[in-house]
Amino acid sequence: MGYGSLANPSYRPRCVDKSIDEALSVFGGALIRGPKYCGKTWSGRNHANSEATLMPTEQNPSPLGVFAAAPSLALRGESPHLIDEWQELPLLWDMARSAIDQTGKERKFILTGSSTPRHHKPSHSGVGRIKRIDMRTMTLSESGESTCEVSLKALFKGESQVEGLSRGATPDDVAFIVVRGGWPAAIDVSPESARALPMSYIESFIEEDMHKVDERRRDKGKMARLMRSLARNAEQAATPKTLIRDMTAEDGATPLADETIDDYMDVLERTFILEKIGPWSPNVRSPLRINKKPKYHYTDPSLAAAVLGVTPDMLLGDFETFGFLFEGMCTRDLLVYAQAIGGRLYYYRDRDDLEIDAVIEASDGAWGGLEIKLGHNQVDKAAANLRRVRDKVVAAGGRPPSFLAVVEGLGTYAYTRQDGVHVAPIQTLCP
Repeated sequence: MGYGSLANPSYRPRCVDKSIDEALSVFGGALIRGPKYCGKTWSGRNHANSEATLMPTEQNPSPLGVFAAAPSLALRGESPHLIDEWQELPLLWDMARSAIDQTGKERKFILTGSSTPRHHKPSHSGVGRIKRIDMRTMTLSESGESTCEVSLKALFKGESQVEGLSRGATPDDVAFIVVRGGWPAAIDVSPESARALPMSYIESFIEEDMHKVDERRRDKGKMARLMRSLARNAEQAATPKTLIRDMTAEDGATPLADETIDDYMDVLERTFILEKIGPWSPNVRSPLRINKKPKYHYTDPSLAAAVLGVTPDMLLGDFETFGFLFEGMCTRDLLVYAQAIGGRLYYYRDRDDLEIDAVIEASDGAWGGLEIKLGHNQVDKAAANLRRVRDKVVAAGGRPPSFLAVVEGLGTYAYTRQDGVHVAPIQTLCP
């Protein structure tokens, strides 16, 4: 793994580091995109030898004006060169791609962005020159809160047994981690300060950031109601009709058009607050009737917790909400781990309402099914559900799974059951 001269000695390695190295080597450019404060700049600097930032700093309070007047200045520096928050001056995309192309990839660029501008359509997509890399907040393995004894890659290789000891998390521990989230700046905060960053994030988004995607003013009250509805329907395939009904149930709320929902959802996705998870189908010609609706997922569980206004203590008194937010945290980790091993994450639900929380599909078509449960008392039911899905898929002519696993929150040991289903606390997992 390469390290640039801007690398910080205290940098915590991230799962995307390998992808950044590969992108620079193969394509010449890497675009790291994801939520604000998830660590994109630090990861970019870890691989860069020079930097231009378009965000105001103490040393340069108005860099955008300078670079807008002379855009080529933003591209100057030793390769690999980092351009932080490139979307503030979208024409830099085409300029960086052109520089990579004209120099035979001798000029290498790392671009970071926490939103995707609507109003700019680059003249070139960047294919073959700039590789897009999705970055999320810190997983438990990246923050040092997982023992990393259970590897997804090993599960796909067909290891027959899983063994490992978690850190023995209590309900209080898990509630704190969920509400705190995986923000690098918040990893070492006190329980009293756990909510500060995500609460500030949501406030800043509603007051300012949602208008910046295309300079269009939106109704703050409507966006807040939509975000609450999405948080209440966390990790479920909610239709626009469900969201509208949920939003208009509040006293004094006016009905919303489908077009308004679509526009606001698009803004949430473009600012990497919301992520769409697609349904999984065993094979293209499968006779199984699969639910086609996507599932919407907050990119960090703390954002959903902040929108709902819940504290760790409140979660301990409401295990249903606790379970949904815990599932969101596990989904984030599994998304990162799947990406790190070249796979993709989906969910499964068929027309008979048989479902599992997560399916990870490898690049060769191999798949693993996972159920996510907060408490150990739910493992038997989850394992039986996984076996039913496996049997149904195989009976329909689909490929058998490489593994089936229950990911839990409050367990102590990772082990393999007699029926072959693995059980692993989230604090034992890694790519």
